[in-house]
Amino acid sequence: MIKKRIIPCLDVKDGKVVKGINFVGLKEVGDPVELAKKYYEQKADELVFLDITATHEHRDTMVHIVEQVAENIFMPFTVGGGIRTVEDIRKILRAGADKVSLNSAAVKNPLLLQDGAKQFGDQCIVLAVDGRMREDGSGWNVVIHGGRIDTGKDAIEWIKEGVRLGAGEILLTSMDADGTKKGYDIPFLKAVREAVHVPVIASGGCGSLVHFAEVFEEDAADAALAASLFHYGELTVTEVKEYLDQKGIPVRL
Repeated sequence: MIKKRIIPCLDVKDGKVVKGINFVGLKEVGDPVELAKKYYEQKADELVFLDITATHEHRDTMVHIVEQVAENIFMPFTVGGGIRTVEDIRKILRAGADKVSLNSAAVKNPLLLQDGAKQFGDQCIVLAVDGRMREDGSGWNVVIHGGRIDTGKDAIEWIKEGVRLGAGEILLTSMDADGTKKGYDIPFLKAVREAVHVPVIASGGCGSLVHFAEVFEEDAADAALAASLFHYGELTVTEVKEYLDQKGIPVRL
């Protein structure tokens, strides 16, 4: 049986890890290299590093921090934020990342997914989608630039197109759930799982051990990502995995 993955996320702004609610009210929570080392020691399956203001500020990802993190951990490592071209993808992979996460840039230039997958393999290309439920409840729209802009694009249709173009994995963040600690957005995740057959990482809303179990018991995701729970020491990756193992959910201990 395929093991479920637990993935801490480092949202980085101005060289520091930050966390907020619904992408606003950001608070500094630590140094990215030190947190990365801590999660590696806790046996995290992967790490995601998102330079959350690079796109909005029209600048490149902080490559020097990516290099420092990569030197200190030995697990799969995904980097996103400010990656706009195939050359940017190459630069981040050379800096030590195993995968790149493409969000706003892919919406503006979908062929970036195709070109990236052709050059580096679809296993390197993660399509990150931030989605928000439409006001009429009819589905979810894609939002970009850290939740600042609603594109009006249907999230499920966009994910299907992204996978067709070459995305090998989906990182799905529910803007409605993000930072609320009320649980992952199961209906949104399930809609994506039904639409595509690539791994889906659940992001946004996790607040307890029960939420990790729920997302896997509902078969809504292949991996669960969390940030503030880990950053503030409310839970360790080890505790999450031991709990899931006790619940009969397959994880790497």
